[in-house]
Amino acid sequence: MRPLEGLEVVAIEQAVAGPIASCRLADAGAHVTKVERPEGDFARGYDDVAKGQASYFVWLNRGKETVTLDLTSDAGKAALADLIAKADVLIQNLKPGSLARLGFDLDRLHAENPRLISCSISGYGEGGPLANRKAYDLLIQAESGLCSVTGGPTEPARVGTSVVDIATGSTAYEAILEAIIGRGVSGKGARISVSMFDVMAEWLTVPLLNHEGGKSPKRVGLAHPSIAPYGVFQPKSGAPILISIQSDREWRMLAKHFLEDESLATEPRFATNVARVQNRAETDALVGAAFAKHASEEAVARLDAANIALAQVNDMAGLSAHPHLRRITVDSPNGSVSFPAPGAQFEGQPRSYGPVPALKPLEP
Repeated sequence: MRPLEGLEVVAIEQAVAGPIASCRLADAGAHVTKVERPEGDFARGYDDVAKGQASYFVWLNRGKETVTLDLTSDAGKAALADLIAKADVLIQNLKPGSLARLGFDLDRLHAENPRLISCSISGYGEGGPLANRKAYDLLIQAESGLCSVTGGPTEPARVGTSVVDIATGSTAYEAILEAIIGRGVSGKGARISVSMFDVMAEWLTVPLLNHEGGKSPKRVGLAHPSIAPYGVFQPKSGAPILISIQSDREWRMLAKHFLEDESLATEPRFATNVARVQNRAETDALVGAAFAKHASEEAVARLDAANIALAQVNDMAGLSAHPHLRRITVDSPNGSVSFPAPGAQFEGQPRSYGPVPALKPLEP
């Protein structure tokens, strides 16, 4: 028996942030009813690469039951009222105020059902100067300043996946689980609000504190702004390798076993991380010269022997064939689709995953 079996969830959702929260609840056994507009969640049309279906939709909507409702009609509102009346959890990522304008004011819903847990996901929260502005992943990447610390030295860049949406959906899921636990103790539900901007601002705490401390971070590409050496180096032949030296002890190991110059361990310009960051160009030049002596496989073997953290700089072809990639397979209207498994594994509790729902109207 999965831990959330018996939990009823209504998700008035679209795109990514809401669906990732409800998807995790469905994976854990909750019965999730996904409410879609008559034309369907617009994420169904993002692409067609998963057997003619959208990759985002297939990934994030497994295990849900879906119904289409016209919430501007009396029949649609009545159907939604029936669903909410039976719900333990209500998730919605409509524009702030939209649910109330449709006749489902959260104050009233919580007064009628004190055990209800509601989670409202929005771009900028329920109030404030930007509360009514539309917000999508890349817009928040830009507005929060994430793009300013992403990319190479010449220009900002988008993080290569929908990191704001994913972070927001995961935050919503965490908060809902907290509320479920809390309700088990107090018997009372909770009203949760999760803002995409708030989530990303919190994730940017370290670069923000560096800026406010007089050390505003600069974009350094595949390197670390406050650790050195931590970046990509090209061997004599083969694929580039990224290494990470997290401590002065690791620097001493690198100097002895890979750079083959133990004096670098105590040389004032390189002995501490602060010094290495101040002298990053010289530090990286030393490491780069050592890499240039070895083919990629030999470099990896020497670094592994010295217990130095490293990674191959892979692409999606590399991930697709990666020996550590775990997959799940789910059914969909167009056939089974295989994609990466959720990160958490429960020992002795193998988990199955429900199918991706086809778009269908609510049965009368």
